[in-house]
Amino acid sequence: MGARAFAWLGGGLFVASLSTCAWTYGFVMGRRLPAAGLSALAVDAALVTIFALHHSLFARERVKAWLSRSLPASRLRSVYVWVASVLLILVCLLWRPIGGEVYAASGVAALALAAVQLAGLGITARGVARIDPLELAGIRPASQTEGLQVTGPYGWVRHPLYLGWLLMVFGAAHMTGDRLAFAATTTVYLVIAIPWEERALRRTFGDAYARYARAVRWRMIPFIY
Repeated sequence: MGARAFAWLGGGLFVASLSTCAWTYGFVMGRRLPAAGLSALAVDAALVTIFALHHSLFARERVKAWLSRSLPASRLRSVYVWVASVLLILVCLLWRPIGGEVYAASGVAALALAAVQLAGLGITARGVARIDPLELAGIRPASQTEGLQVTGPYGWVRHPLYLGWLLMVFGAAHMTGDRLAFAATTTVYLVIAIPWEERALRRTFGDAYARYARAVRWRMIPFIY
């Protein structure tokens, strides 16, 4: 398969994985089910951990160097997106129902929570617009030509895509045990992963990132983290 076709198919799989995730969170995890106990939670946490380990390990320079021995540099991002997309789909398909209900908001509270989720979606969209969506989807090889993003939502927190995710997954008007478990496990991963990610950004952008971190104090949640 040609490199261009491989990249575009990977981009399509990336979109499919996000759609699968949205459907699973919005409909499958929103079902009213009896509580299933800790065994289901353990399985689901393991699934998220496998997905998270791929992200963390693939980002390490040693792993990239090892992969570059057998893969062209132009394909590294595409391979990363292919594997990440497949793993995200598997997390959704293999998710064990946890069941239970935390709360079910209605009226003004439900509208307020819907606004929180829309705000998260808006922050995510603005954050993606500041970078290269084709690069994010693995269609275009990663590059440093556009430099460090410091404006728009990147002027509020250093990782606005993660802030957007947090608002979307915790802003459900109907919070089931599955939605809460999914929100909590993925957020724990993000909190743990951010320092590792920022070390890589400091190596890439040097003093520019150090100045940015001093100017934008908060990593993911304004006034908290």
